[in-house]
Amino acid sequence: MCLELILNSVNINFVTFSDIFENRQLRSDILSIFSLAVAAAEAAIGPAIVSSIYRNRK
Repeated sequence: MCLELILNSVNINFVTFSDIFENRQLRSDILSIFSLAVAAAEAAIGPAIVSSIYRNRK
């Protein structure tokens, strides 16, 4: 759960600091790519937790 909260805060930081870029199109492209990367990392956490529980219970 802590990793999910950390990754959600990363997404919030991307949105907050997206105003640094002056080019609006570049800003949205970079923000969407980083957001998708963080979402993929969040999706990988679930199966990792399930597999670690499975290994420990065996």
